[in-house]
Amino acid sequence: MAHEAPFQLLHSELIHYICKTADGENGRSVTKLENMGFRVGQGLIERLTKDTARFKDELDVMKFICKDFWTCVFKKQIDNLRTNHQGIYVLQDNKFLLLSHMSAGKQYLEHAPKYLAFTCGLVRGALSNMGVKSIVTAEVSVMPACKTLNVESEMIYLTFDLGLKFLLRL
Repeated sequence: MAHEAPFQLLHSELIHYICKTADGENGRSVTKLENMGFRVGQGLIERLTKDTARFKDELDVMKFICKDFWTCVFKKQIDNLRTNHQGIYVLQDNKFLLLSHMSAGKQYLEHAPKYLAFTCGLVRGALSNMGVKSIVTAEVSVMPACKTLNVESEMIYLTFDLGLKFLLRL
């Protein structure tokens, strides 16, 4: 969609700039991106929760993250939320916006952490500002693969299949 393009371009340029200035130190650039996402997540959750009632437990907080927060950032809800009721939550997004522009194949799997660090920080910052201490990690099982190709009146539509899981430990 057209309204998603500026965010995707900004995200890509941010990653390119941070990785270029980190002089090839992948761990340092990932940490910088995660810290930037953390601060953005803190500010964004302040604005989103200013008129909401207090959450009664962690599960309500996670539901808010999956529905309202994710919709605000990525224009869709999380596809699946699972928990073991012992502080571990798995959020699954099957069509993650920020990786859908990358090609399928194992050669790009090593670049996935750079593209996920900002989002992990975003979620961790939001949770932190809601009083929930967490560790957020992302796991990419498969890079985006072109699943279907439809051609209608000279327009080409590609559908990507992507499995992305965010693991949160509280």
